[in-house]
Amino acid sequence: MRTFGAFWENDGTPFYGELIGEYVHELKKPFWLGIELTGEKIRRQDAEIDVPVSPSKLIAVGLNYAEHIAEMKRTPLGTALIWFKAPTSLLAHKQQIEIAFPEHQTDFETELAVVIGARAKNVSIEHAGDFIFGYSVGEDISDRDLQKSEKQFGRCKSFDTYTPIGPFVYSNVDVADLEITLRQNGEVKQRARTSQMIYSVADIVSFASQNLTLLPGDVILTGTPSGVGPIRAGDELEARIGDWPPLLNRVRNAAR
Repeated sequence: MRTFGAFWENDGTPFYGELIGEYVHELKKPFWLGIELTGEKIRRQDAEIDVPVSPSKLIAVGLNYAEHIAEMKRTPLGTALIWFKAPTSLLAHKQQIEIAFPEHQTDFETELAVVIGARAKNVSIEHAGDFIFGYSVGEDISDRDLQKSEKQFGRCKSFDTYTPIGPFVYSNVDVADLEITLRQNGEVKQRARTSQMIYSVADIVSFASQNLTLLPGDVILTGTPSGVGPIRAGDELEARIGDWPPLLNRVRNAAR
């Protein structure tokens, strides 16, 4: 497994890098565009973690775990359900989720995130893996009041800070059967395995590419398992997949 991310140096300079041991090795360009080292490196403790992706498109998948379909009182569609989230909703590790409407029910949803590594159009399920750079931990924060009152999901899931992701992106890793969990204030709320997804990562990438062109750096959230629930100001969320470092975020109400 190789580990990549986006960082800030102490002087405020942003850069992409690969984590090797105790050091972050600086890259000449975003890792999904090719891995070229500059030769510079800094100690991991001297680099602040930023959002590790910068997609042209942020795609979400819904109703991809049977138990989540049941808890949402929905029925299977017979095909993958996809929609777009605004890339401006992305949030880095340890940054704060800001609830846009505290009077609304706003839920957490933890998900496996896929980072595209090559231009993909009309790719087969068998070759979908050739177009994937790597994976990360993501969350799809959702305003349920708006979701129930509107026919499209874009607005209710696209407020600023509503897509935490990270802390890093991992390549050369098998995600077919990893544990996925979310803890809220230390209590396990979601626990499942990626093998329980109705549509596999390859299914999703192939399906999406039949309908639109995926570009390097695009991100796909692959759906959440059951156990979703409301967040409130002061909450601490910890999302994990496998043995990757956890994605940590606190919650507060947005200023008005």
